[in-house]
Amino acid sequence: MRPRLPGCLVGALIAALLCLVGVAVWLPGQKEEPPAPEPARTPVEVVAERRLDERRMELTIRSDALGATTKVRLLLPDRWESRTDWPVLWLLHGGLDDHTSWTAKTDVEALTRGTGVLVVMPDGGRCGSYSDWWNGGAGGPPRWETYHLGELLPLLEARYRAGGRRAVAGYSMGGQGAMLYAAKGGFEAAASFSGALHILGPGVPQAVMAGTAIGCFGTDWKRIWGDPEEQRDVWRAHNPYDLADRLKGVELYVAAGQGDLVEDLANRAARSFAGRLEELDIPARTHFSRGGHNHTSWQRELHRAYPMLMSAIGAGAS
Repeated sequence: MRPRLPGCLVGALIAALLCLVGVAVWLPGQKEEPPAPEPARTPVEVVAERRLDERRMELTIRSDALGATTKVRLLLPDRWESRTDWPVLWLLHGGLDDHTSWTAKTDVEALTRGTGVLVVMPDGGRCGSYSDWWNGGAGGPPRWETYHLGELLPLLEARYRAGGRRAVAGYSMGGQGAMLYAAKGGFEAAASFSGALHILGPGVPQAVMAGTAIGCFGTDWKRIWGDPEEQRDVWRAHNPYDLADRLKGVELYVAAGQGDLVEDLANRAARSFAGRLEELDIPARTHFSRGGHNHTSWQRELHRAYPMLMSAIGAGAS
C-alpha cells in the first residue's frame, strides 16, 4: 500500500500547478481578489495616426476640452526620430480654414525643409477664435485654448518628440490666436499676419459679429465671448491689446496690409496693438504695406518673420 500525502500538501501542490498554467485559484479561507480597476481616462487620446508622406503626419485626436474629435497636421524635421527635443513652430489658421490650409495654400513645406523644426498645424475650428467659449456663462465645449495648450501641447512633448522651445504664428483669426497664446506664456516668439489684435477697436466688434454670423452660418456669435458691452471683461480677457503687457520678453512680429475692407480693419487693429506695445516699451518688428486678406500676403509675411522665429527657438539646420 502506497503512502498517502496529507490533504493540505495535495491542495498546495494543485494550487501551485494551476498557478503555473495561469488559472486563478480560490482556496477556502482566502479573500476573493477585487477586480482590477479600469484604466483612467485621459483628457486627450490619439485615435488615428497617418503618415501622408516623408514629412507630413496627420493625427486624429479625441479631446475632452472639445467634446469631439479633431485633427492636427505635423511637418516632421529631417531625421525626426534621432532626438526628442525638437524646436517647435505652431502655425494657426484663419476663421474659415482648417489644419490643412497652411500646407495646401502656402509654401510652408519648402520654407521649413532642412531648418530643424517640428511644425504643428492644429485645427482651430471655424470661427473658434482660439478661445474657451463663454457659452452664456456656462463654459464647456468648445474649449480651444484648453485643448491646444493643456492637451495637445503635452501630448506632442510626450509622444511626438517636441521640445520646450516654441514659436507661434498665424494669419487672420490665427494671428489673434498667436498673440493670445504667447500672452499665456510658453512661447519665445509670436507673429501675427492680418490678425484682429484689438478686438475692441473701432468697428472691430461689429466685424467679428458679422464674420461669425455669415462665415460660420448657424453659430451664435455671442457664444464665443458674449456681448462686447455686457461681457466686456470676457472680451478684454481675449483681446491682445489688453494683454500686451504679458508679452514682455517675447520676440514679436506684427504685419497687416491695406487694400480691402477686411484687411483695412485688421490694419487698424494691428497698428493700435503695435502702438500699445510701444507705450509699454515692448519691442516688436512691424510691417505695414499694400496687400489683401489672402494667403499670398500671409505667405510673404511668414517668409519675412521666419528668420526671427527660428532664431528665437534655436532652430537651424537639422
